[in-house]
Amino acid sequence: IKIAGISSSPSVDIGKRALIIMCGDNGIVEEGVTQTGQEVTAVVTENMTDGNSSVCLMAERAGVDVFPVDIGVCRELRSGTRNPLIRKKLAYGTKNFRKEPAMSRETAVSAIAAGLCMAGELKEKGYRLIATGEMGIGNTTTSSAVAAMLLGRDPAEMTGRGAGLSDEGLRKKVSVIREAVKRYEAQCRDAIDVIACVGGLDLAGLTGVFLGGAVYRIPVLIDGFISGTAALAAAKLAPSACDYMLATHVSAEPAGKMILEELGLKPFVAAGMCLGEGTGAVASIPLLDMALEVYTKMSTFQDIRIEEYKQW
Repeated sequence: IKIAGISSSPSVDIGKRALIIMCGDNGIVEEGVTQTGQEVTAVVTENMTDGNSSVCLMAERAGVDVFPVDIGVCRELRSGTRNPLIRKKLAYGTKNFRKEPAMSRETAVSAIAAGLCMAGELKEKGYRLIATGEMGIGNTTTSSAVAAMLLGRDPAEMTGRGAGLSDEGLRKKVSVIREAVKRYEAQCRDAIDVIACVGGLDLAGLTGVFLGGAVYRIPVLIDGFISGTAALAAAKLAPSACDYMLATHVSAEPAGKMILEELGLKPFVAAGMCLGEGTGAVASIPLLDMALEVYTKMSTFQDIRIEEYKQW
């Protein structure tokens, strides 16, 4: 019903669906807040262009076209054989926000604009549903920092183990984020400033995709924690953007539930997922397909001559 409202038509069409995966590196990795090295971002992104990553295999089964976007990976990438790389690189990774802002406000705006334009381009090509994903080592750190600042919460509440940090690693991650929040919170006027100070290019690009959902009237699926943080940033910039978002699942990261509550959105399932890449969003699409079958083909009470149930 929400999708019908977005499209302004009772005839819901989600037959042509896309997954936008924003890929970018994060300078905060220098601080040892991740289990793996920065080089993994490029490796996984190239796997996506060849159709070999987890989410690509899921997308093929769900009938979803995959669009990997290099918005800020720290090295040049090959185009790939299956899902050609979309080149929108704004920088070779962000800066270490413990030492300086992750990016300029202008770069953050450019990244948001890139995502917004992608939503428009896909709508123009006939896509009627957009799933969101990301790839960027260190992006649970950037997202925890952004979410903590946007919600005014203690970083310890918003920060999880990401891809599998030890207790010591988690304490360090929280400490780095808390230090950054104290450093930058006074100078941040809006969500764009927050992204510029402690965010990532992947997160900024996804923020634009969610804004594009509102501009071009196309439903956008929230994936996990990073995607949810981008949705939160979009909502802070344009509250009506929430009307075009669908929450697919609750991330296993601590802030996942808090973000969805702030957005006023109920997820389809819990699932306990924490892989990212758009896996949760893509996994929800078969549920939407089944719901659409019921929506379009189910008999009404009037059709089968049964008195309609009353709501008490």
